[in-house]
Parts: sequence; structure tokens; C-alpha cells
Amino acid sequence: MRTRTIIPMTDASLLTLTQWLSPAFPVGAFAYSHGLELAISDGHVRSADDVFAWLEQTLTIGGGKVDAWLLSMTLQGADADDMAQLAQAVAGTRERWEETVQQGTAFAKTVSQMSGVEYPARALPVAVGLAARTLDLAPKTVIALYLSSYMSNLVSAGVRFVPLGQTDGQVILARLHPLIDALAERAVHATQSSLTTSAFAADLASARHEDMDVRIFKT
Repeated sequence: MRTRTIIPMTDASLLTLTQWLSPAFPVGAFAYSHGLELAISDGHVRSADDVFAWLEQTLTIGGGKVDAWLLSMTLQGADADDMAQLAQAVAGTRERWEETVQQGTAFAKTVSQMSGVEYPARALPVAVGLAARTLDLAPKTVIALYLSSYMSNLVSAGVRFVPLGQTDGQVILARLHPLIDALAERAVHATQSSLTTSAFAADLASARHEDMDVRIFKT
């Protein structure tokens, strides 16, 4: 007699979240570099160590931290309209805002079509947070996987544009894992008053990227 494998709810939720955050999910993440393209073009980022250092700052004090805080507060049940307005207020540049809202709009559209539940277009971390409220997962797990996806996309941008070898990219991502875990742990208790950002070089790169004559990334 054949036996039927029953997947626990947490496992099903984990598979769903992994699908949402995979490179195959149609949000167009591959088209964005978060200002990294400008930093590489200017010669500030030339090696695997340079890419790691740039992404470390982006993760811990820049866009990564901002997204982790917005995602966490949304998961905690914060009003989605308030979070959407906050996301716009803390976007350092026009490109940064376009990056997060365009991906969030695509994410919400696809999840709505898949689930039959209408999710509004929001900045990406808010859109993911709203959808992830339905999953049987610990907030830290959601935040950590979101940040891993975020960093994976930027590592891929670095691999393509520096350029680096594929192994270099994987080493960079592995080095970021402890930082991702630590930030996700802190973000679980995120509040609006504790939301800060100070990655000025990344913001300046994002602002200057708008005027690049030749570019392969949208941001």
C-alpha cells in the first residue's frame, strides 16, 4: 500500500516563502543593482573583498536594514498604509524608491493571481510582509530569507559586472550569512523609532546612477 506524505504547515509555508523570494519569481530583481553598478564603474568596487565590504554596509546600515525593519513592522501587524508611507519617506533617492515599489508591485500582482486574494501594490518589504502574515513561519525566518534574497541579487550583480567568478560570489554570500542572521534577530523587535540608515555612499551612488550615460541596471 502506498503511503501519503503529509507536509507540516511550517514546511508548506517555508516552500511558499522560498518560491516568493527565489530568482525565478517575476519581480525583475535581476535588473537592479542598488547603486552597485555606479560604484563598480567609478572603480570603488574592484574585487570580491570590495563587493563584500559594499554589501556589508548596505545590509547592516543601509537599504538592507531599512527593508528588514519595514518587513518586521508589517509582520507585527502595523498598518499597511502607514508602512507604505514610511517606505517612501526613507527611500534615499528616486531610483531607490522606484526599485522597491516596482518590485513590490510585481510581487503583489503575482501573489494575488496565485492566491486569489487581492494584495495592494506596496514597496517590496511591505508587500512581502503583508503576504507573509498568512504563513506559519517565525518572523525571524521570514526576515532572514528576505535579506538572503536581497543580498543574493546584489552578489549576482557584482559577479556579472566586476566581473567575478561564480565561486567568488558564493563565498561572498556565505560571509554575509552571519550578518544576515544577526540583523534578522535584531529586526524581530523593530520599531519606527529604532529605524535608522547611514549608508551615504550607497545613496550617493544611487543618485548619481540616474545620470550614467551607459548602464545595464535600472538602479
